[in-house]
Amino acid sequence: MLIKRIISSILLILFVAGIVFVKELSGLAVIAFIVVGLYEFFTMLEKKGIMVYKYFGIGIGAIIPISIMQGFELTKNWELLFILLAVLSLILMQFNRRQNSGTIVEISTTLFGVLYISWFFSFMIKVRYLERGMGFFLAILLIAKLGDIGAYLIGSRFGRTPLFPRISPKKSVEGAIGGLCFSIGGALISRPFLQVPAWQLALLGLILGILAQAGDLSESLMKRDCEVKDSGNIFPGMGGVLDVIDSLLFVAPVFYFYVNSILR
Repeated sequence: MLIKRIISSILLILFVAGIVFVKELSGLAVIAFIVVGLYEFFTMLEKKGIMVYKYFGIGIGAIIPISIMQGFELTKNWELLFILLAVLSLILMQFNRRQNSGTIVEISTTLFGVLYISWFFSFMIKVRYLERGMGFFLAILLIAKLGDIGAYLIGSRFGRTPLFPRISPKKSVEGAIGGLCFSIGGALISRPFLQVPAWQLALLGLILGILAQAGDLSESLMKRDCEVKDSGNIFPGMGGVLDVIDSLLFVAPVFYFYVNSILR
């Protein structure tokens, strides 16, 4: 398992190295991850017996990052119209059903998937398309993914105290602390990209490290509810796309707002 995980990690690193220099390729990669991540999420729900509008949700989820790449930023008015049309479409599709039970659950879970995966992860495109966006993009990956690596390495070697055994039995307090230390280290390494004082980088690494672990635990909670080990099997030793991007889902929006409010 460790060998498979290392090979998958190396391939992912090479993939990122190949697309990060061209913002359009970075955007397309994010869209691909969103589409596959949504497919995995909706498939997990179907295994649990929750019926969702899988392909409608994937379609709506793809429109969001595509609109960002095309420079069509939703204003408040357009955002409300977009949400209204999505909800209205889901309700209209319910008219063709032969029974009424499950209507609220199906609509809610479909919209939640779009919000949780598509909207949150689309901030990676917003970050990449900023001035100095390549450096910001790399900083997010360093902070979040080094946190993942640190939590895995320290937890595997020194983990003794369960963190949240009900949610993820293998995660430990020692691993969580190790992950935070690695996230802070990732933020300090990112100083050439962010150009802020070391104390601010350390604080940023701590905050984003906590958010990265919260994203990981959130997905673990959903997998536990759906009674699956991994969201998919695209990356041997690591799981599916959702298993790879879960730590970025909360980090990307917060980092984007940090850049806009403090660094610009």
